[in-house]
Amino acid sequence: MDNLSLDSLQGWITPDRVDAAILLALNVLYAIVILLVALMVSGWARRKITAAGEKHARLDPTLFGFLGNLAKYAVLAMAVIFVLNRFGIQTTSLVALIGAAGLAIGLALQGTLSNLAAGVMIILFRPFRVGHYIEAGSEAGTVREISLFYTELKTYDGLQIIVPNGDIWASAITNYSVNDTRMIDLTVGVAYDADLKRAETILRRIAESDPRSLSDPAPFVKVKSLGDSSVDFVYRVWTKTSDYWVTRCEMTEAIKLEFDKAGIGIPFPTRTLVLESGVSETDETPKPRLA
Repeated sequence: MDNLSLDSLQGWITPDRVDAAILLALNVLYAIVILLVALMVSGWARRKITAAGEKHARLDPTLFGFLGNLAKYAVLAMAVIFVLNRFGIQTTSLVALIGAAGLAIGLALQGTLSNLAAGVMIILFRPFRVGHYIEAGSEAGTVREISLFYTELKTYDGLQIIVPNGDIWASAITNYSVNDTRMIDLTVGVAYDADLKRAETILRRIAESDPRSLSDPAPFVKVKSLGDSSVDFVYRVWTKTSDYWVTRCEMTEAIKLEFDKAGIGIPFPTRTLVLESGVSETDETPKPRLA
């Protein structure tokens, strides 16, 4: 019985089977080595790319974190293909299948992928940053978060707005916070019978006396046009962006108060009613006429 089992075992162990077992063991060993090396290389690549984004202040860590993960999985995918090749599995059809599946998924998620592409462009070129007040995609607000797919805004009245990055990148972006200074541009109208020189002196004094008004560029006050009911001054003052709205409101109030003290009238729309002096025989009531 023992001789029969030994003979059967010897009959089963042939040189071809031994070679196949050795080749399989070597392939498994190679596969383990390839995967270990791929894990090391992918981790190293991810850390290097992420560190590059954290090293420079102008580079956004969100984008480089995404690129780091992309590089990591790309290295691992290549390692899997190498391992399959070691075991004699044809990867050409597999790659074609993955490509076809990727195309189908891309067509199904083209809106999401367009937002992703726009998010990468926004993070890369930095047209705005967190804390900036912007107007884009028919929305306006303070930027609270920039992600790869959307941008979160907070309106002046405390509302949260989630704007897809594709809408922002496809439209003009107005950034009210990127520059350190802004110009207050007002049109101030005075009555035609007002003393223009005195009005200009008052406007210039208000502009130059305010400590928030910048001397470079200097305030600009000149007669702009002769309107239908007023002489219009152009009033331009530069101030820090952080002081813009408060300075604008307080200067507008100061102009009204100073003009009242000086007796300079600020015209407003009026309507004059002229009554005809004559009264017809058929109509004893005066006829009003608008002029």
